Amino acid sequence: MRELKQIHAQILKFGLFWDPFCAGNLVATCALSDWGSMDYACSIFRHVEEPGTFMFNTMIRGHVKDGNWVQALLLYADMLESGAEPDHFTRPALLKACTRVSALDEGMQIHGQAVKLGLQGDVFVQNSLINMYGKCGKVDLARAVFDQMDRKSVASWSAVIAAYAGFGLWWESLMLFGDMSKEGCWRAEESILVSVLSACTHLGALDLGRCTHGSLLRSISRLNVIVETSLIDMYAKCGRLEKGLCLFHNMVERNELSYSVMISGLAMHGHGRKALEVFSEMLDEGLAPDDVVYVGVLSACSHSGLVDEGLRCFDRMKFEHGIELTVQHYGCLVDLLGRAGRIREALELVESMSIRPNDVIWRSLLSACRVHGDVEIGEIAARKLLQLNTRNPGDYVMLSNMYARAQRWDDVARVRTEMASKGLVQTPGFSMVEAQRKVFKFVSHDMLHPHCRGVNETIHQMEWQLRFDGYVADTSQVLLDVDEDEKRKLLKYHSQKLAIAFALIHTSPGSPVRIVRNLRMCSDCHTYTKFISVIYEREVTVRDRNRFHHFKDGTCSCRDYW
Repeated sequence: MRELKQIHAQILKFGLFWDPFCAGNLVATCALSDWGSMDYACSIFRHVEEPGTFMFNTMIRGHVKDGNWVQALLLYADMLESGAEPDHFTRPALLKACTRVSALDEGMQIHGQAVKLGLQGDVFVQNSLINMYGKCGKVDLARAVFDQMDRKSVASWSAVIAAYAGFGLWWESLMLFGDMSKEGCWRAEESILVSVLSACTHLGALDLGRCTHGSLLRSISRLNVIVETSLIDMYAKCGRLEKGLCLFHNMVERNELSYSVMISGLAMHGHGRKALEVFSEMLDEGLAPDDVVYVGVLSACSHSGLVDEGLRCFDRMKFEHGIELTVQHYGCLVDLLGRAGRIREALELVESMSIRPNDVIWRSLLSACRVHGDVEIGEIAARKLLQLNTRNPGDYVMLSNMYARAQRWDDVARVRTEMASKGLVQTPGFSMVEAQRKVFKFVSHDMLHPHCRGVNETIHQMEWQLRFDGYVADTSQVLLDVDEDEKRKLLKYHSQKLAIAFALIHTSPGSPVRIVRNLRMCSDCHTYTKFISVIYEREVTVRDRNRFHHFKDGTCSCRDYW
């Protein structure tokens, strides 16, 4: 900057400042260099009588580079008022600013101006629009821009895949990734592969996740800490915890997020004590835990039944690390006590909370009451939930199930009627299974699935074999006032059983079976899968809404505590 200021002085001395080329390059050097100063660039810009398009573009890019997103948009308004004509270099920087501040209306106006000026076909403008719409949650508009492109670059595919992944449309993002490969526009770009990894993580698509890992290793000499952490998360959430642990231990550099992901992964698999060991390693390395890390630690204690350890961590979080308690921390502690059957203590904790309990807290307490049959406290939790008016059909279903377990059928009918009158519909249970490098989805009692016939035949064979080996259906899981035969029929076609049957048909003998569910596993499916692991000599991994279950040789990693 010292030398630049000397050059600026020379320009003023020789009267060259009024040359647009000279002044423009001076501003560009100052605004866009890593060592430059945006404040100094602004002071120069203010003395230019009639700045042109190049200088406005430079200043807009400089503000975007410095993170002054709003200032970049305001400067564009000045540009239009001055009469300077925007060009195809103007829009990408402006759209990036709109993306950063979620300025959807302004982004749409810029899109309209680009169309009006005939710049909508510029690939850089189109890529910026896809990225802006995706980050602002308008995936349909991002896809519309993408579909209208005559020539799609790798950046175009990256932007639209990231848009779908960022909005939680994991399946669609993988379909786009497949389309990209088919069109021959394939290049192992890090941003695309990280989006694909996120989709694999949420869908439990391990084989595709492993292929993505291989592509990263072939195309990038050294993975950064963000990519390595994404890989650990993918392996842990796809059921390959040992691979995630191996990557974690081989990391050259670890940060708080790496530890948080590893602790959460161990928690999901029920390895509470190992999670506490990793937490101790984090503290030994001098890294300060934050509120997110402690959510993982408390969850690990909850899933493993480590009540005393969890209570100690909760106190340590408050008094030793001075972390402000959030509703997530209280939720973990309520879950910890509730799973252990200490319902009364959980209620006392909720009533003594320093912050107002939300629906998650009361829902966690209601779930514990349903599992342990505490109707009295369950009704208190349900009443509080309904007062919050969350319109969550799951709340009514849990209350109804609790009454059904207590054989209070009139109350079951009352709750179901109230649920119907409010137009609430229960989310159907489904299971996804990976086979032949594809993910297949099965909904409970789905008789219209393309593979329905073969799956149903296998279900009959499986059930015959299981009964011969001592399996008895747990009809207490059917919370309907019907006879025993009808209850057994309802249990027979649970989505998890359909997915297992499909996997037995379409995977090689002895190969592992990996299933992802959207709801908590029922005890009948749990017992059923134990028998499957012995009879068919398969290792079955099931990820339900709460955690992982690894079935092998007739036992489950959860030790029947979930």
